[in-house]
Amino acid sequence: MAPTSRRIGRRFPDYGWAWPTNGLDQLLKAVLLPDHAVAQTQALRWLDANDIDAVEFREHRLLAAIADRFGKALAAHPAYPRLAGLQKMLWTKSRLAMREAEPALRAIVAAGVPIMLLKGASRIAVEPAAQRGRVAHDIDILVHPEHMANAFDVLRRGDWQVSTGVSPQYLKPRLAAVRSMNFFKGSYGDIDLHQVAYDWSQADEADDAAVWQRATPASFTSLDVLVPSSADRVTLAIGHGGLDAHTHSDWLVDTASAIRAGGVDWAVLCDVVARRHLAVPTAVALSYLKAEMSVPAPDDVLEQVVDMADRAGAARIAALLQAKPRTDFKGLTWLSRGVAKQLRMRKKRAVRERELPGVVWHGRRTQAGDGAGQVTPALAQQVPLPPAAVGGAPAEIDIVVRLDVPPVRRRIEMELNGGECHFARLRYRKLGKSGGRLTLRFRGTIRPDQADGALVLSARPSRQFRAWEHEQTVATYGAVPFQIVSVTVSPVR
Repeated sequence: MAPTSRRIGRRFPDYGWAWPTNGLDQLLKAVLLPDHAVAQTQALRWLDANDIDAVEFREHRLLAAIADRFGKALAAHPAYPRLAGLQKMLWTKSRLAMREAEPALRAIVAAGVPIMLLKGASRIAVEPAAQRGRVAHDIDILVHPEHMANAFDVLRRGDWQVSTGVSPQYLKPRLAAVRSMNFFKGSYGDIDLHQVAYDWSQADEADDAAVWQRATPASFTSLDVLVPSSADRVTLAIGHGGLDAHTHSDWLVDTASAIRAGGVDWAVLCDVVARRHLAVPTAVALSYLKAEMSVPAPDDVLEQVVDMADRAGAARIAALLQAKPRTDFKGLTWLSRGVAKQLRMRKKRAVRERELPGVVWHGRRTQAGDGAGQVTPALAQQVPLPPAAVGGAPAEIDIVVRLDVPPVRRRIEMELNGGECHFARLRYRKLGKSGGRLTLRFRGTIRPDQADGALVLSARPSRQFRAWEHEQTVATYGAVPFQIVSVTVSPVR
């Protein structure tokens, strides 16, 4: 163990408590231990005790790295054919994701927007040989905030869909309040567009600019890009990985790879850790990698990080709970971790809503006649406005719609847009499981003259999927066709 001012223990609330354990620890050691024979023994022990088909994507990502490291040296094990097939499948998906993303990345660069790669994509750009062992089904890219709108428009013109289900009209004026957005296209295209590299809870405006200053040029699928410096690749991996309790544990592999490659500016790393309040997850990660994997993190750096973490106050416990692998949680610990995460998410939502609050019209159930006539239910319908309403004064719009809803609890989501102008989100939470006919009334105030096109009411999914293959998924999250029963417009008094 590193000669820090005190020994790192494995009991709560010390940092060793949040180290990976059991099968996850075995997999990481199989990938990271420098002694090839010892690492192979760890891989074989895991394969003896586990069924590849019964574990989750987190383990599959590490198994791909194990297959890449040992290859046919594991051929005598009965699980080898499945292991080799898994690695080939994951590698193929990664290659297809890169192929589908490449035209969009080129278009963004051609629009004058510099791109910095993050996470797995940055490691592959720096270390091309890692492609077979580093799963990268999504491509994370960072752009300057002033270029966010241009990158967004390029992806929109390329028919990339936003995963949240909201319309481009809703998102465009809110880009400044969004840390990142996930887009997908086709069967494998998946791009995460970031304008800041870290989570909002780790924000630091000065270092956001410094990340770009420290970046270095690289090539990705023959495209000229930037990648974070070695120190930034370490802190970014820890910053993201330490928030989700090892949903994807190959962030530790990325961290170890960056350190072992050399060139880490440890003074920069310590400065970033302090600025972005990353001391606790960094103490967890570096102490684990040094003690268990012999990753050469300098003793004085580890001691400095541990000292910062020790002085983190109450935030230290919340950070520990979020850094510990979730498979190790039981009872009260699981609940405590959930509370810590919700507090962090609540803070993030407060920041976004303060920067640019959305307009939401909450619907209520009502009784209505047959005003819709024989209009066929649709996902979008033009809202008829009397000529007198299209003036410069605010108007109150009262819209009644009729829907046939599925027998599940869910949100009903709609939007009112006028060309590229977004006016409001219309929302109703359906708490009961019964299905059938539902009539809803929404009421709010708009300025009709702000529309640069016809006023259109559209149904939106409450969550977007690449493919809507399952009936239950459509019933729970899909956009619900509707009829407009009536529209009443009155001046605001």
